[in-house]
Amino acid sequence: MIRVVFWQGTGGTFTGFTVTGHAGYRPKGEDIVCAAVSALAQTAVLSLKEHLEEEPVVSIQDGVLDCRLPAGLSPAGQEKARVILKTIEVGLKAIASDYRQYVAVEYKSI
Repeated sequence: MIRVVFWQGTGGTFTGFTVTGHAGYRPKGEDIVCAAVSALAQTAVLSLKEHLEEEPVVSIQDGVLDCRLPAGLSPAGQEKARVILKTIEVGLKAIASDYRQYVAVEYKSI
């Protein structure tokens, strides 16, 4: 199962996200669920890198993608990050809704 955790700071603002696991929907290389989640997560990372003044802190290992926003973002940077992260949240929640036994979305405070 893929587990997506959106990390939240004070006031519920997103501070990053972590994606762990493998869907197991189909064999490796044929798993559309894994591919969809990976595409959204990687697009979010690329978009954050493109649009923020400071790059997010990103760690990618086998079965794990962790992305944290840099501290001290300007109000404009915070708004850009909010829009990007809320957008992938919508996509990931839709996938989780359609493939409940393969993807779970959670929210945790830091």
